[in-house]
Amino acid sequence: MGSLDTEICRAGARDTKLKVMEKKRNAPPPLENEAPVRWGILGTANIALRKVVPAMQRSPHIEVVAIASREARKARAAAHSLGIPRAYATYEALLADKDIEAIYNPLPNHLHVPYSIKAAEAGKHVLCEKPLALTADEARTLLDVRDRTGVQIAEAFMVRAHPQWAAVRELIAEGRIGDLKLVAGHFSYFRRDPADIRSKVQWGGGALMDVGCYPITLSRWLFGEEPTRVVAAVERDAELRIDHLVSGLLEFPSGQATFSCAGQLVPHQRMQVFGTQGRIEVAIPFNAPPDGECGILLDDGSGLAGVSAEAITFPAVDQYRLQGDRFSEAVRGVGSVLVSLEDSIANMAVIDALFRSAQSGRWESPGA
Repeated sequence: MGSLDTEICRAGARDTKLKVMEKKRNAPPPLENEAPVRWGILGTANIALRKVVPAMQRSPHIEVVAIASREARKARAAAHSLGIPRAYATYEALLADKDIEAIYNPLPNHLHVPYSIKAAEAGKHVLCEKPLALTADEARTLLDVRDRTGVQIAEAFMVRAHPQWAAVRELIAEGRIGDLKLVAGHFSYFRRDPADIRSKVQWGGGALMDVGCYPITLSRWLFGEEPTRVVAAVERDAELRIDHLVSGLLEFPSGQATFSCAGQLVPHQRMQVFGTQGRIEVAIPFNAPPDGECGILLDDGSGLAGVSAEAITFPAVDQYRLQGDRFSEAVRGVGSVLVSLEDSIANMAVIDALFRSAQSGRWESPGA
């Protein structure tokens, strides 16, 4: 057999069951008798304009009715480009729009909690970009707001919506790799721009908050438990002071997770899940293409270099649309959000502990 990517494109009859499962999982949400949820977009971030909003607009269960920016010109341009009916020159004006039911918040990290609170208090459900907050303590302030207002508030980890990760979790639950003992991941890209919001340490910039949060949330999700202690090595940009290279180790009651992430390194991503009897490799774990197949390898380890691996493919889906659909279901009272506030707070607690470990040079507990 050939390379990993070749193998993923050569799935055989053994993946039939999973393909059937995926067709069921990718079916439209049960909202056929409900009006589309009306959304407003807070800000004109690239992630919103290029990925999230276009994906949501392809769903019959979502209607994007307004977008806001602090610059009227940007709001009008975004509205015109995406065919959004209304453009607002302030975030507050959008939040005052009584026609809007739900808000997508892709603002810079330090504005996530303040504007999520404002949106919730205006009676809007909130899907907030990751990371949800700058610290776990800040994230906890959203619990009272959610409970007091009765709205849905969730962190936008779109990877949790993708069928490939649901399949990985199912394979683990079925015992296909024996006992889960290790999750290993890497996510890197290269961008060094002092003007970029990711370069502002006071705004929550840096690699760990930007991309390291993905292998952390997936590791916790796959183990189904919280790490008892973590340790990290962090390298910072001498001028910008943001963390641009991070390696971390998370110790769970049932096993371990290791990851590395970087913002000034060759672009690459991959995750592997190791059990006592097999492993699963995910080729495109985070930026799964919306217009092409992706897949995983299930390997019992009987041959080296993946020659014993079974390739499992998944049809093209847009994880941002699936994320929007799932959140809209929750707004309509069907099911629950992909990532609860409690889950997000626990993820931020791990990130906090990793930063503490980098300073102390010791293991740190997320629960401390």
